[in-house]
Amino acid sequence: MSQAPSLIADAARILAARRKGSEHGPRLPEACRPIDVDSALAMQAAVTEQLGESIGGWKCGTPIEHGVIIAPIHAGTVRSGSPCTVVTTDGQIRVEPELAFILGHDLPARDEPYSPHDVDAAIVRTHLALELIGSRYSNPAEAGFLENLADGLLNQGLFIGPQVDREKAYAACTMAIHVCHETGEERILDGRHPNADPRAPLYWLAEFLRSKGNGLKAGQAVITGSYAGSVDVPAGKDITIRYGELGVLTVRFV
Repeated sequence: MSQAPSLIADAARILAARRKGSEHGPRLPEACRPIDVDSALAMQAAVTEQLGESIGGWKCGTPIEHGVIIAPIHAGTVRSGSPCTVVTTDGQIRVEPELAFILGHDLPARDEPYSPHDVDAAIVRTHLALELIGSRYSNPAEAGFLENLADGLLNQGLFIGPQVDREKAYAACTMAIHVCHETGEERILDGRHPNADPRAPLYWLAEFLRSKGNGLKAGQAVITGSYAGSVDVPAGKDITIRYGELGVLTVRFV
């Protein structure tokens, strides 16, 4: 990483202040925009530190051509009860239907690589979940990948729904996603996980963090990719989402 620590700290102060104030704004000042993946990840870590937050979970995906898909989910933004308080835009909240893998014990930094078997042994429960989408930029598409990576890849938080059968969840590559509003409106989406095995990004995450001298901790929830992209749902109404034959999640956002 070649970016000056002072510039990383400047960027983190801006992003942390916007998170605290539930605000968004323009792109980062040009001087403190991340210049590479390492600087963007350093900004993520600095935001977490400035907020004084612990990490309650992670969002991740298998790497893409121009970077890595990884962001901490702050513990204060992980929720499981309804109604669920969120930051809305025009009375709407954008969500992504996912699975959350809950860790029962640590996967700490170590010299020996983690095998899929090691990671599987750490998973204690699997839940239906919704990633809550939100950006600290007024126009995240304009900001580009590295600035969005620095900001946590559009993560606002995580809603954890009911526990589901782990073996069925592990095999859930495709499933219909039914999104129903209390008004009777219903959408049926052709759900497909980005990976053949929804645990694949978690395997990658454990190894990536280990290679950086970091690790995963017991109690953290890891989400690994949306089955149906991003879906806008209204606040103030009961929303029911059926994940194929896995189960049903119901929530009201306020």
